[in-house]
Amino acid sequence: MFRIFKRKEDKFQKLIEQQAAHAYEGMQLLVKYLESPSKEIADELSLKEKEADEVRRILIDELNRTFVTPFDREDIFALSRTIDDVVDYADTTVSEMSVLDVKPTPYMQRIASLLKDAAYEINHAVVRLPKHPNVAIDHAQRAKALENRVESVYREAIADLFRGPEDVHHIVEMLKMREVYRHLSNAADRGDQAANVIADIVVKKT
Repeated sequence: MFRIFKRKEDKFQKLIEQQAAHAYEGMQLLVKYLESPSKEIADELSLKEKEADEVRRILIDELNRTFVTPFDREDIFALSRTIDDVVDYADTTVSEMSVLDVKPTPYMQRIASLLKDAAYEINHAVVRLPKHPNVAIDHAQRAKALENRVESVYREAIADLFRGPEDVHHIVEMLKMREVYRHLSNAADRGDQAANVIADIVVKKT
């Protein structure tokens, strides 16, 4: 019986780890795109988002077919969803920039770098969750601190964006860039939620 439960625990742990790894890789691609925009990088990020979605679909299927889970199924679902959303928003950021013809700004690059670091911490938190929950909490707290820095840069970027519009064309450009900033901010929000779920799991396990 213990071996059966252990296999189930390993199965869900492995899938969540795959999602967290995809999220980190997706954020690395976002940073690369904002440093040097290209269709090749955009396509690579789009593929990474599809790979992450596939892992989430498998996890949900396993969740629906498993009666006993290593921790609350609501927490498994929530952690999977929030990590997947991080990759989604990285992909939609690039898509929006392409559709709206928005060029990278230093603010976008700063935010993406912070998001990449936060995804790194979430990835490590997930990996440490089974055997070293206190270390997982440390990584989750670092991720939350980085997300707070993202919001600070986001507010700075928005304030700078709306400083002294000159004409209608300028206003249109402002609105397009604000949409991109919102996607980046949403990615930060989802990373923060993932860190919160990890903390909840640790509290319930200990």
